[in-house]
Amino acid sequence: MKYLTHLLRLFLGITFIISGMIKLNDPMGFSFKLEDYFAPNVLGLPFLIPFALTFAIIVCIVEVVLGVMLLVGYQKKLTLWSLLAMLIFFGFLTFYSAYFNKVTDCGCFGDAIKFTPWQSFTKDIVLLVAALIIFLWGQDYIKPISKGKLPLYITLLSVIFCSIFVYYVYNHLPIKDFRPYKIGVNIEKGMEFPANAPKPIFNYAWTFDVNGKEQTIVTQGAYPEVNGKFLRVETEEVSKGYIPPIHDFTIEKDGEDFAKEYLNEPKLLMITSYDLHKADLEAFKAIKVLTDKALKKGYKVIGMTASVDDAIPVIKKYELNFDFYFTDQTTLKTMIRSNPAIIRLEKGTIKQKVNYRDTNKINL
Repeated sequence: MKYLTHLLRLFLGITFIISGMIKLNDPMGFSFKLEDYFAPNVLGLPFLIPFALTFAIIVCIVEVVLGVMLLVGYQKKLTLWSLLAMLIFFGFLTFYSAYFNKVTDCGCFGDAIKFTPWQSFTKDIVLLVAALIIFLWGQDYIKPISKGKLPLYITLLSVIFCSIFVYYVYNHLPIKDFRPYKIGVNIEKGMEFPANAPKPIFNYAWTFDVNGKEQTIVTQGAYPEVNGKFLRVETEEVSKGYIPPIHDFTIEKDGEDFAKEYLNEPKLLMITSYDLHKADLEAFKAIKVLTDKALKKGYKVIGMTASVDDAIPVIKKYELNFDFYFTDQTTLKTMIRSNPAIIRLEKGTIKQKVNYRDTNKINL
């Protein structure tokens, strides 16, 4: 039991630290996931949506710190009770998502490792079992790594490190980008389907009236030969097939998609804002300076937002010399974790991405 406790302790501690750090690297992304959970059609807690980012940061820091405390043996009872509480809470969320098919990605490891809802729930159950074994039978084997206050100092250092780290990535951008729109990616190529890409597979349940009785025959597309009257058909997706890493990317205006045209521009500057109501509008003062300079240097400059109707007052107030186009909000949130933000491209390839606080870092 002693060796099993140390093995499970190492497993739990490292898992919590890795999970917490991946999410801490992208607190905005985790907050978007919490907003999905708080939505009226999921947990029905919309009043918590404004606090999603705060919750995200706190949860990530606590997750990392608990992992550190478990490894150094500091405050073992508090640590184990807290671990159990978090795992039960996460287990409830992942089970709810899986059973009711509400949130298809729990965001447990951010965009670095993707789990299906049932995989996420299974992962939480495995971690919960490990924590229970330690809690029930292994507590006596957990000792501080040293006498004195070293475990306390290490715990405090982990809190300070996490706080500085999350402050930096929030005010700039994630240090490690795991999303499909990372620097160096060509957006058009990211939308392509390989020649041998698997296609989605559907089961078709055909129901007929045969001599006064209903008969159902399942095929994967072919219409069955039945001596009876056709009544109905129901479809069920068996396999989703290949989904390109970049999809649902459009640059629309007046019902027309200009994506292909703009992705062929040799020098393109995108100013993105997934929601102008939530944007730091004062940032458009610095963006105005940057975009005016870019236009003089031959750049094509466009705005991209999911709230096009709100763009007109922004253009008027800040005298922006470019038009806004419609792009899906989820796509814009995925592209860059800042509102507003700047992305520089060359023929569809992302060369730079910066937070609105770093407009001076754009290399024209």
